[in-house]
Order: sequence, then structure tokens, then C-alpha cells
Amino acid sequence: MERRNPSLAPYLDFLMKSDKWTLSALEDYQLEKCKQLCIFASKHSPFYRRRFEEVGFKPEKMQSVSDLSVLPLLGKDDLRVHHDEIAAQYSFRTVTLAETSGTSGQPLSFYRNEEWDSHNRAAMFRGYAWYGVNPWDKNGYFWGYNIDKSQRWKTMVLDGLQNRFRLFDYDEQHIRRFVERLKGATFVSGYSSMIYEVAKMINELGISHKFGLRMVKGTSEKIYPSYQEEVLKAFGRKMISEYGSCESGLIAYECPEGGYMHINMENVVVEEVDGEMVVTNLLSRSFPIIRYRLGDSVRLAPRSFRCPCGREHPVLLDVMGRVGKKVVGKQKNYPSLTFYYVFKNLLLTHRISLNYQAVQERAGHVLLRIEQDRPELQPYVEAELKRYFSDDLEVDIRWGESLHAMDGKLRDFITHIQ
Repeated sequence: MERRNPSLAPYLDFLMKSDKWTLSALEDYQLEKCKQLCIFASKHSPFYRRRFEEVGFKPEKMQSVSDLSVLPLLGKDDLRVHHDEIAAQYSFRTVTLAETSGTSGQPLSFYRNEEWDSHNRAAMFRGYAWYGVNPWDKNGYFWGYNIDKSQRWKTMVLDGLQNRFRLFDYDEQHIRRFVERLKGATFVSGYSSMIYEVAKMINELGISHKFGLRMVKGTSEKIYPSYQEEVLKAFGRKMISEYGSCESGLIAYECPEGGYMHINMENVVVEEVDGEMVVTNLLSRSFPIIRYRLGDSVRLAPRSFRCPCGREHPVLLDVMGRVGKKVVGKQKNYPSLTFYYVFKNLLLTHRISLNYQAVQERAGHVLLRIEQDRPELQPYVEAELKRYFSDDLEVDIRWGESLHAMDGKLRDFITHIQ
């Protein structure tokens, strides 16, 4: 770790101190880091040099991070199309390759400078510390991909170096073996939906134990309220959220006291633009990420909001889901997030907690697959759907469906309409 991430330990020490700073002190630090990033980008990134000149943005004169608002937003296609121009023309001592496909399946690769990689890890480890977890503690890992058997030995060696073990197959024999190894683990992490699915299997098999886990961390996907009962029963702890992306770095980490997600403002600037997450990664010198549309619909707490824990870092209240995709009705189009609100209202109004996946093959019709086998609840679901879609959408509801293929992320809305 020291060879790959030499600046990690001192930066983690810094983050443990800034964890107790006032909001005013955090904002002063964030502004200085943002100014330094933009000055560097203007000197070494042809893309940003041109973009700053086009709008008259002078980073050395920044008075507030809100000054960034004059810059156009970036999407993933921008990062891909302008990749070579965005990348800094600067000789870094150490860089590591990062690759991501995201939900679109469109690949993107770029290099992270050492501070970017190390300081992002430090922010994650600060979150671990909130739960009394050390990064070197024994831990279990859930991931959605069935790794080819020829590659498993390499993965197992790398896992071993991190005191980590994982599930490669989701059959009874492997789950029982995984549970046995969990008895000496401190935490588990992975795809939120995978943790939930394995928790269900553990409960159905009756092999849950008092593990002594300090943290169950879900990442890369939304954690639905309906997940928590199974996770708590299987692992003895509710699932907590780590929110971020490969490009943005860690954005927020769930607090153990208030249950809110504190924004990692020493490393990122977060904006809510028309309900969408926009992030500037303050560490991203080798491949600057400035005002990047992450594609998630979010809700930030007001500046005056305070978590019961006493930390003054801003709070991310909710991540509702992906933006952009549309449900095509007979006459109108609707945001795919409409289904999120349908099921959220069922929970708030009737205390009905359901897991779902909506699939659209043709305009005006949606197949709504629901995991729980509770057809007696159909009138409630239909009434809520009618509130949002009226008679513009025919919905075929199927109960008792298996939603997860155990091979990747779980998508709550799939459309085949171009």
C-alpha cells in the first residue's frame, strides 16, 4: 500500500482532523483546492484551457466554488470524445489506469495521478473509521460478475493480499462456505442488490450466525428500504451506503449516528442542478473532472441542515435513481423515476415495501415485475400507478418474480424503445 499510495496515510490523518472542522473552515479549504485544480487544468489541459477562455472564467480570481456555474456541464460522452484533450499534458510521477463502463455500457478509461487514487482511498477509510473498521480487517466481498474460472486464482491472490474473500458462485455449497468464513470477518461490502440477494439465501437456508460484523457496506446501487429486513436478519446489521463513481471518486458516506450521507467535501464539489448530481473532483489533475453530470437524480439538504453526529459536512438526503430514460405512454412521456415515486408512496402511505423492475418493450405498455408474491396488494399498486399515469399506460403486473440474474447490477427500469 505504501508503494502504490505513499500519500494515503498522511492524508487520512488530515481527514480525521478535518472531520471535526466547522462548515466555514471546510468551505475555505474546498475553495482553495478547487482554485488549485482549475489553475492546473487551465495550464495543462487543452480542453479546459479553451473552455475557460470561451466563457471568460479566470480560476485565479475565484471567490466561491459557485463561480464554477459559468462553465458548461460535462457528460460521459464528453469525457470519451474529448479524452485526449482533457488529459493533462504533464509528467506525473505515478499514475494508475482506471476503467469504467457505467450503466450505459460505453467504456471509458483514463489515468489517475497518485494523489487522486490515494486521497480517494483515504476518504473511504475515514468512513470505515466511523464504524470502528480498519482497511486491513478481514472482510467478505460481494460482486455481481461470475469471474471465469481461469482468472479466479489471480483474483484470490489479490483478495488474499487485502485480507478479503468473496463469492464466485451463488449456490448453496459456496454460500455455506462463505458464511463459515464470515465468522471471523469485521465487515462485508459489494453491490447493494447482491448483498440483499445473498442475505435472502442465507435466511432461507437458516444458516445465519451472530457474526460480529461492524459494517455492511452497499455500493454502486441504490439501497431500497425493502432490503434492510433481510440484511439485518442475515448479518446482524443494516446496510449502509457509500456513494460515488469511478470518475467522481467517493462523494458521500453514510453516518452511523444520523443515517445521513455526509458529502466528502475535502475531495469533491457537489451541485444539484435541476435535481441532478453534478460533481467536480478536486483530486483529478491527470484527467480533470469539472462539473460532471453523474446521471443521478438526488436531493441535497439545505446548508443549515445538521446531522445529529455533529459533523458539519453537507448532507446528501437521497439518491432517487438514474435520470434520462423515459417511459413512453400512449400520448405522453414520463421520467423513469416515476416508478420510484410510485413505490415510495406505497411505503410512506400504506407501509407496503416492494422490490420491482419495470420493463418496456413497446409504447403505452409496461411489464412490472414485483419480487414479493403478494397479489392481494394489486389494488394498492394499481391505484398508485393510476395517480401518475392515468389511462396513458397499460401495466401488466407480475408477482413473485426473481429480479436478479446474479451477473451484474440490478436495473429497476429497462427499456427497449430507442
